[in-house]
Amino acid sequence: MAGSDGAVVDVAIVGSGPAGLSAAAHAAARGMSHVLLEKTDHLSDTIYKYQKGKHVMATPAHLVLRSDLDFDAGKREAILETWNRQIAEGKISVLLNAEVTAIDGVAGDFTVTIKDGQPVRAKAVVLAIGTQGNPNLLRLPGADLPHVQYQLDDPTEYVDEHIVVIGSGDAGIENALGLAADAAQGNVVTLLNRGTDFARAKAANVKLLMEAESEGRLFIRRETSPAEVRPGEIVLDTRDGQETIRCDRIIARTGSKPPRGFIESCGVNFSGPDQGAFPSLSQTFESTKPGLYVIGALAGYPLIKHCMNQGYDVIEFLSGNTDLKPADEPILEEKFADLPGRRSVDEWLQLFGRNVIILQELSVLQLRELMLESEARYFKAGEVIFTRNDPGSSMFAIAQGSVAVEVDPNDPSITVPIGEGSIFGEVGLISGRRRGATIRAAEPTIALEFSRNAALKLLATTPSAARAVNRISIERQLLQMFGSGLTSEDLAQITEVAVVEDKRAGEVVVQEGADDKDVFLIRRGSMVVEKDIGGHPVFLSYLPAGSYFGEMAVIDGSSRTATVKAAIKSQVVRFPGEAFMALLDRKPALREKALADMANRREVNAFVESRKDSFGDAADYYSQTAQFLVDNGIGEATDVLLIDETLCIGCDNCEKACADSHDGLSRLDREAGRTYAHLHVPTSCRHCEHPHCMADCPPNAIKRGTDGEVFIDETCIGCGNCQRNCPYGVIRMDAKPPKKPGLLSWMFLGLGPGPGEASYSWRKKKAESQGKEVPKVAIKCDMCSGIEGGPACVRACPTGAAIRVGPEKFLAVSQLDRAG
Repeated sequence: MAGSDGAVVDVAIVGSGPAGLSAAAHAAARGMSHVLLEKTDHLSDTIYKYQKGKHVMATPAHLVLRSDLDFDAGKREAILETWNRQIAEGKISVLLNAEVTAIDGVAGDFTVTIKDGQPVRAKAVVLAIGTQGNPNLLRLPGADLPHVQYQLDDPTEYVDEHIVVIGSGDAGIENALGLAADAAQGNVVTLLNRGTDFARAKAANVKLLMEAESEGRLFIRRETSPAEVRPGEIVLDTRDGQETIRCDRIIARTGSKPPRGFIESCGVNFSGPDQGAFPSLSQTFESTKPGLYVIGALAGYPLIKHCMNQGYDVIEFLSGNTDLKPADEPILEEKFADLPGRRSVDEWLQLFGRNVIILQELSVLQLRELMLESEARYFKAGEVIFTRNDPGSSMFAIAQGSVAVEVDPNDPSITVPIGEGSIFGEVGLISGRRRGATIRAAEPTIALEFSRNAALKLLATTPSAARAVNRISIERQLLQMFGSGLTSEDLAQITEVAVVEDKRAGEVVVQEGADDKDVFLIRRGSMVVEKDIGGHPVFLSYLPAGSYFGEMAVIDGSSRTATVKAAIKSQVVRFPGEAFMALLDRKPALREKALADMANRREVNAFVESRKDSFGDAADYYSQTAQFLVDNGIGEATDVLLIDETLCIGCDNCEKACADSHDGLSRLDREAGRTYAHLHVPTSCRHCEHPHCMADCPPNAIKRGTDGEVFIDETCIGCGNCQRNCPYGVIRMDAKPPKKPGLLSWMFLGLGPGPGEASYSWRKKKAESQGKEVPKVAIKCDMCSGIEGGPACVRACPTGAAIRVGPEKFLAVSQLDRAG
């Protein structure tokens, strides 16, 4: 075997995945002496371990394949057969069962140590080992139980099992689809997704997953993560608290990590300390160890076609062809063609990576992949980038220049600058809200626009980018909340020590009587505040997203005076008390505001203490009422329809008015929903702060309007994803009915079905008479957007029983006055 008999080969290739195979095939075609080292007894272990029958995609479709091996989309077995045949035909030097334990030496004279084998000497070494051999293990109680596995070989082996798949990337989705493919197997398959999007997965896989969910072949649990594994069951942290479900088998596909210790021992440096960091590489894939090259998933390019191109390219570089450009060069050249200046693709990428904060720890390979899904745009001074209330969920980064944010809609001259290297548009990315301000280029500006999927993938796979976006968004939330003339420089110290924490529904964030001294900002979700009176909790107040709490104990050094817990699954930012106090010391105006807020909360506490002897049943009533409202969605709502049943006379005017205002289809069901005491929450949209219905809307048809209303536009394709994702059952799928005759025609001529929603039989008969079938679309409350006078349901109520309110207006401690 070349290289194992003392002879020095031109190149030793470690790992026989797509990148390593392609490199070895091209080395053979080039006539280079080489050896391909594989630690298992077969080639391409990653593909080999794919589940049986898996369809392997050849994406990106627009990227040209450079390789001496063939590769087209197809079944796993067919691809492996093709590669094995071509490797044999190409007379490629392969050494199986050759586990590499060390790589020593210098460029031109490396020694590759093989476990239980003779060492290999090589002039250059190409590491193409991938990461799949090092899966991320679950870290939770019970994770070591025997029914937890990290690999799925053959989905047909499992019958009549309740199987939970953890992980929302391509591997997890493909495993779930494989297990649910044959209904005759009788498996109940549940896929857990920590978020609402599937940013790590290919669009084609997400489409198949959505189809499987709509057909009832599997279940998707969004905003859900595992909390504990038990024999025969799994405990889940959901948006509404903990839940236990049956579970016979767990397949965890939560990603993998490179064998960093081994790679660093070879002399290769990484781009950063994070677990997800990649090796630092040159444009030619050479690492910080001269003569040692890294390609494939280990380099940050996991797609098979990318890996195979890198295998081809690295051999070209080793052969002296340093002028070779990557296969994606023509695509990026076209993207950058309209930018000013005569820079090459490499020069533009260097500029982007150097200037943009969130890109500074990306390798050139990662940056190239990101730009394939993004746009680089040039704006002249004064040119509008986007306008207030425009729809949009992309995120921008300023590569050159600066922008001005028009903060006052009535006076465009009042602006706040955002400088080079920073980002904007992150609010639309995170919340799906319309653009909150008009932004113009303050000078000639080059901005990178990342699509929603590209941005979410960047944040999910690059910890440094996620930290930068977190820091910037926290800073801006603090500036908006505190005001008082603060600047970014004022907040630099406190944002550097801020920690973002997720809280499950019901989790206590601050405990009454505790002595901790942190301040919290509610970034997402909501909190309820309670005080212990006579051994039972009394509801004090509700805190929506954007509120802060915990400052009282920090400012006066007292113990916590109340308990604060998450009303729903929430996210908070924790600030050390010392940093908060240091900020107050530097900014007297902010101290005055904090003291005023603290005084108001002290008044609430004093009021509760003064009435504690007379609360009795009233305290229980108000606490139970508050809990009822939180349980029914008010904890994440921005606008809720409530009906006071002591005033409601059951006339159904609210439903009729809703139907008459919306093409004959009512958006609410008055009788449906739950009731506590005299308070009824009918089935009608809550217009959630972070709408569940927006998750997985293929045409992006669900938007948020200028007044906070969540609505569905005419691009809806009727897929039903929003209906399935809404936890409150307020979205219906129905066909837009034929136009009804007017009210006078009904009254005097008896034409049409009359006021309100037409019966299904009338709509069906009318549609049939017109000889066409009308497709169904998603229908939900839009708060009568564009209709003068506001929500028709409220205007039509003759007794004032129907009201639409924000949660903070309804859940107020002032109602406790009735207890006296």
